[in-house]
Amino acid sequence: MPLEEATDDWVAHRSLLFTVAYEMLGSAADAEDVLQEVWLRWSQVTDEVHDPRAYLVRITTRLALNHLRSRSRRREDYVGPWLPEPLLTTPDVAEDVELAESVSTAMLLVLETLSPQERAVFVLHEVFDVPHAEIAQAIDKTPAAVRQIAHRARSHVAARRPRQTVRAGEQEEVFERFMSALADGDLQSLVDVLAPDVVLLTDGGGVKRAALRPIEGVDKVLRFLVGVYDSTSTAGVIAVNGAPAIRLDLGGEIDAVATFAIGDGLVTHAYVVRNPHKLAAVGVETTLTR
Repeated sequence: MPLEEATDDWVAHRSLLFTVAYEMLGSAADAEDVLQEVWLRWSQVTDEVHDPRAYLVRITTRLALNHLRSRSRRREDYVGPWLPEPLLTTPDVAEDVELAESVSTAMLLVLETLSPQERAVFVLHEVFDVPHAEIAQAIDKTPAAVRQIAHRARSHVAARRPRQTVRAGEQEEVFERFMSALADGDLQSLVDVLAPDVVLLTDGGGVKRAALRPIEGVDKVLRFLVGVYDSTSTAGVIAVNGAPAIRLDLGGEIDAVATFAIGDGLVTHAYVVRNPHKLAAVGVETTLTR
């Protein structure tokens, strides 16, 4: 394949391939590593490829699966809760409701509970609508086996995903109430926007101070939030993984990114990433596509 043609196809599909890799891995850094390997293989293809998109998705899936299987030891040694790497996303991601939900922190944490093959099949079929036959080629299974894996993965996700329904615009409304209460130091208003059984996860990766276990209950979560947000902090609103989020700066440098899960008009889960190795992707907007 001529290099110019290969480059054109690569540019046309790169955002899709990154989105596939990121949803499978929950890490922008790992997704970029996968894409480097994909490009090396793609640029060396000598035969004519009739469907570049399917071919590239297949390579991306296989390499992402390799990463998933090889990183289990790293995850076991991780200090404290592990959270996916936050992405500064373009406004159009929020407009695609299904895509935004699929890259939300809450959903990525659910996907972490699946086996590597279940995760690959769920992401490819449910998010990107890849046919079972194409997925079978990517993971070296029969279409019948892929259908079984897909059924199992859907069942696991349905049992573990947040059950609350969020009406259009509700996430933004709750987020604005939360930010207003935080900025005013209005503790009662903060209490009013947090679910009684709210859960807070903080990811410091052993590098930055963070809670080593989930913080549960409105009183404990409130104490943590008040302790983190002080007069020396600067909070800004950014779009992370297709939803409103808080960027917290300290001393002129990014210190944390907080994302939220909303249900029934309240914050049910808060996710705070402080691990500096996971904050690089917040500096530049990332285009995600399906």
